[in-house]
Amino acid sequence: MAKTDIRETSQPSAIANGNQQAINKQSQPAERLKQVLATVQGADPISTLGAGATLEQAAEVEEQVKGRPANVLHELYPKSDLQLPDHHIDDMRSLRVVVIGAGLAGVLAGILLPVKVPKLQLTILEKNDDVGGTWLENIYPGVRCDIPAHVYQSTFTPHTQWSQQFAEGHEIRDYWQEQARKYDVYKYVTFGRRVQDVKWSDKEAQWTISGIHQVTGEPFEQKADFVLSAIGRFNDWRLPSYPGVSDYRGHLRHTSNWDPEFDPAGKRIALIGNGASGIQVLPNIQPIAKHIDHYARSKTWIAGSWAGDERTFEPQWFSEEQKKDFLDPAKYLAFRKELEEKYWRRYPSTFRGSKENDEMRERFIEIMTERVAKKPELINYLIPDFSPNCRRLTPGPGYLEALTEDNVTLIQDDIKRFTATGIETASGEHREVDAILCATGAAIDFVLPFNVRARGLDLIDAWRPLSQGEEPDASHFGWPYTYLGLAVPNIPNFLFIHGPHGAGPSGTVPHSIEVQLTYYAKLLRKVSSQGIKAMWPSKRAADDFVAYADAFFPTTVLTDNCSSWANGGKPGGRIHGVWPGSAGHVTLIRKEPRWEDWEYEYLHESGNRLIGWFGNGWTRKETDDNEDMTAYLKLQGTADLRSLHEEWWE
Repeated sequence: MAKTDIRETSQPSAIANGNQQAINKQSQPAERLKQVLATVQGADPISTLGAGATLEQAAEVEEQVKGRPANVLHELYPKSDLQLPDHHIDDMRSLRVVVIGAGLAGVLAGILLPVKVPKLQLTILEKNDDVGGTWLENIYPGVRCDIPAHVYQSTFTPHTQWSQQFAEGHEIRDYWQEQARKYDVYKYVTFGRRVQDVKWSDKEAQWTISGIHQVTGEPFEQKADFVLSAIGRFNDWRLPSYPGVSDYRGHLRHTSNWDPEFDPAGKRIALIGNGASGIQVLPNIQPIAKHIDHYARSKTWIAGSWAGDERTFEPQWFSEEQKKDFLDPAKYLAFRKELEEKYWRRYPSTFRGSKENDEMRERFIEIMTERVAKKPELINYLIPDFSPNCRRLTPGPGYLEALTEDNVTLIQDDIKRFTATGIETASGEHREVDAILCATGAAIDFVLPFNVRARGLDLIDAWRPLSQGEEPDASHFGWPYTYLGLAVPNIPNFLFIHGPHGAGPSGTVPHSIEVQLTYYAKLLRKVSSQGIKAMWPSKRAADDFVAYADAFFPTTVLTDNCSSWANGGKPGGRIHGVWPGSAGHVTLIRKEPRWEDWEYEYLHESGNRLIGWFGNGWTRKETDDNEDMTAYLKLQGTADLRSLHEEWWE
């Protein structure tokens, strides 16, 4: 291509006077034209002006170029009816999330969700006047954790100075309240609120939570985009429904509603139940009570401990030397890892016919026989006809020894009714007592203590156990039908923390809850960033999960002939209290959501699934000069390729 020759008009006076400024001024149109033509696609200076163009001609062409229309869509480009939203792709919609319950799960939700979900508006509704859940409510004699305290705590803020290996209830309560203070959870909690009804509106795409104030009885109402149930497994305690309960005139209490003013000394007491609380109460009141009738119709295995460490009735204090060692982070980590590892390795004993379960049975028989040596005839009334692990193991130091004392009578006859002065059994015997203590646990069918209503379904009725002859249908499953223990098909934006299928039969509860909350944080981030209005698991995904569980559980002793909270108290009932697999198994499954198992509704009126997410085509970071657009660049040799480009916050 020939070189363009654009000539300036002769200016002899300016040149003669050496006025270079005048030459530059007169040359500007031509120079500007060169720049303009160089940026216009297809512009050819020669074909546009030709060689030898004058300054006037150059200026004329420049004006023509300036007058060409700019920012005009080509007439052949496809037309779209979609209106781009005015937000960036990394802008997060603020979600209103209500967590019901401020026990262990609720406290962990208050710690983890605000840091994992940007712009979260969190409210935690709690019926009591403080956080702590089970460990706040249960104050009966002997209440303590039946697994080591060093295992029963968060993974990220351990307490190294537990006073004893199996901490008493008040010490566990204090730990979780301290976590709530440390991470400022209290600012999210509204106390004294008993939830009665949770109702979904498809039109508003939100929940309305209503209930009463525990003290004043005044109604309250709360709106939410998402509701998370964290009510726990031992929250809904109930007095047994024996005939004549209201006729009894003595002291009547559930152990979860213990009266601190009650003094068992010198009294005739009926203690009903041999679950975890009954096993703890008996040896603590036996030395001072006049006599105890212990009603224990069901047999149970009394374990030495959960993971092989023998327990004693006396407190197992940590020495000052041990606690000093625990102040060393490296030493404490090694100690806790060794201890917690045992709880991940106990899974093989869950399987039917396994060597581990057979060995466990033999060991427990030896332990129980030794402990009732004072009255050896009792052993025939205590050994269950089902395998260990069918029911939750109950390490009970001091319990069997208390049964052998002369002021304790073991009664396995059915209770017929309560009377004004005592209890009448099915055999017709009437036994008078001064107090009846019901260690009968809480509701174990997982039916919620409040209505959850959405799209023609109410979970209270849907999960209610089937009556004899009743068949399940689309609105009445007869048991806690869920997808992975997380949510229910066609119940939008409602999630369970440590609910049905909450954890495996191994591992630890705090770790399981932390993993589950991390899973929920991913769900909430997806909803808040991708223009999603509502989400719920598909029926097919839930059905596939149920089919898997139905195939898995018969390989375990959980389906032996026992009544447990795993089967809702119904021998032969579907197992729903534990996960169908190990703790490691459920951890991996809840590591990443299977998005294809969920169904979605979108906020954008067009129904387009992407536009509410993509926004205006920009990231917010690109519009803020203070943001680091190259956060992915690290010091050489410091990048972990396993997590490279996977941090959601970058």
